[in-house]
Amino acid sequence: MLDSSRSPHHLSRRSLLTLATAAPLTAMTAAGPAAAVPPARTAGVIGGERLARAGVQVSGATGLPDRLTARAWLLADWETGHVLAAHRAHQPLAPASTLKMLFADTVLRKFHRAERHTVTDAELADIPMGSSLVGIQAGTTYTVEQLWQGVFLRSGNDAVHVLAHMNGGVAKTVAEMQARAEDLQALDTHVVSPDGFDHPGQLSSAYDLTLIARHGLRNADFRGYCGTHEADFPAGRNKSFQIQNTDRLLTGAWGLRAYKGLIGVKNGYTSDAGNTFTGAAVRGGRTLLATVLNPPTGSNAVYEETAALLDWGFGQGRSAQPVGTLVEPLSEGGAKADAGPPLGKQAAAGPPGVAAGSPSAWRLLEGAGGTVVLLTGGMWALRRRRAAAADSGGRHRR
Repeated sequence: MLDSSRSPHHLSRRSLLTLATAAPLTAMTAAGPAAAVPPARTAGVIGGERLARAGVQVSGATGLPDRLTARAWLLADWETGHVLAAHRAHQPLAPASTLKMLFADTVLRKFHRAERHTVTDAELADIPMGSSLVGIQAGTTYTVEQLWQGVFLRSGNDAVHVLAHMNGGVAKTVAEMQARAEDLQALDTHVVSPDGFDHPGQLSSAYDLTLIARHGLRNADFRGYCGTHEADFPAGRNKSFQIQNTDRLLTGAWGLRAYKGLIGVKNGYTSDAGNTFTGAAVRGGRTLLATVLNPPTGSNAVYEETAALLDWGFGQGRSAQPVGTLVEPLSEGGAKADAGPPLGKQAAAGPPGVAAGSPSAWRLLEGAGGTVVLLTGGMWALRRRRAAAADSGGRHRR
């Protein structure tokens, strides 16, 4: 049950969140045969009832890629939360390492990036056999920033387990992740391990993973880590080695070109889940999110189908009417989705907490030099890298 999308790349250094300049991939894929979708729950559907219907859900736009093969997928607008198109949005499926987005959203704020931690043998003892690893060594001291680079760039289950032990243990972290999923209203998600590795009952959905990514991208560190192309990683005794991001649409690898405007988010692979990916891209001040789960053939298909959906969303999909909504967290003013207004009214009014006819409180835009910045409440909020970045030896160049 290998959990890895790792492959050797030869890449030039790139700065945090610098947008790719290569041309986007040509749309290559689209909706496969419709299949019955079991309702995500009996009393209402999170995000709107159309998201539990069979087949592809789209309204007001044409031209969806005609050979999408994934078992489930979803495309949404990051700012408004509107779901532009979906297929089996609430189908529970194994998530693989895309579940690490929930791990990050749960744990990331708990430790300062400059904090240093010396790894013990016990913290590495419970990593599942066959896991993807970044190469953490017991007895070596790492900064929290380096551990998160191991999580996001190399999908390192060893980095996840060290951070989970720092957080009080794997069981405590799993419980906190489940509580976070419930607060986000990601109710298709059941967490068994913090790393996304295959375990009976470990499930999520295209809807939930997109919801989790949307919330995670509101955090500057989350955006920074998932958009990092490469970094130097400690190897003990003042040595280091280079790690590259395994997100092929971010870096361009294995026959793919870097997708124009891509800013992350997370890929994954296990034997149960197949290839999984949630990606976000910015063009012209608009940010789209796409999640693609388990295309049946080829390790590149998950990226090709994501690129095809994003291309459609930035093009013909601009006229799409919402078929659902990414709901807001309960702890941040979101109403319980089942108790909310009908989808038609919700779509007209905008997502919870945003006044009708007004811009969203959250917006990802391109700033000077192509850097992605966050506008919140009408103010630019680009978080500066702290003095701790000096510890990394200037690994990230602008």
